[in-house]
Amino acid sequence: MEKRIIVAIDGHSSSGKSSMARQLAQKQNYLYIDSGAMYRAVALYCLRKGWIKGTLLDREALVEGLKDITISFSTTDKGLPRICLNGEEVENEIRGMEVSGVVSLVSAVPEVRSYLVDIQRSLAENKGVVMDGRDIGTAVFPEAELKIFLTASADVRAERRYLELKEKGMEASYEEILHNIEMRDRMDLNRTISPLRKADDAIELDNGRMSIEEQNAWLEARFNEAVYGKNRN
Repeated sequence: MEKRIIVAIDGHSSSGKSSMARQLAQKQNYLYIDSGAMYRAVALYCLRKGWIKGTLLDREALVEGLKDITISFSTTDKGLPRICLNGEEVENEIRGMEVSGVVSLVSAVPEVRSYLVDIQRSLAENKGVVMDGRDIGTAVFPEAELKIFLTASADVRAERRYLELKEKGMEASYEEILHNIEMRDRMDLNRTISPLRKADDAIELDNGRMSIEEQNAWLEARFNEAVYGKNRN
């Protein structure tokens, strides 16, 4: 029986982690878990409840309200993952700039991280999982057999995000997206709980000048090495 592993893909905001992870999971028939979408769903819940005003978060209300938040995943007819918040599919809503602007506030709350990490670990009990995020290889699955750290310049990531939103028919400003990415980088790198960093045994990839096909082929090669060994023919 083929060995099944956990693949942890970490990296900066809008570096292409989700696309890479989703493609690999589909090809290998693995479960794909978008950890960032889980934090975005919690942020959306906070916005709906009025717990976030500007850059201020009512942490006490959020911690108390965690018991009322249920996060699950579904798939479309084409096999694409969709996240559900209390049974409601919110995939498109969590990708907007309003949620993007506040998700780092939510992800910095220790109780939120503990709550979501427990869910993430339970989903990976039988391995065969590809998960992307900020601290998957360092905090969630430090024992993962394959760890990737993905990066690219802020300009490149902002351009990708801008084009992605425009393709979905959503309003987008490149300058606003770039500012948001730079702000999230600072918060992710400097937060006290599980800051963004490359795990000691992670393989780093700067995909700034790579096509989607090139980076997917690179990841598949690393996956095969982890499962079958470097000398696989």
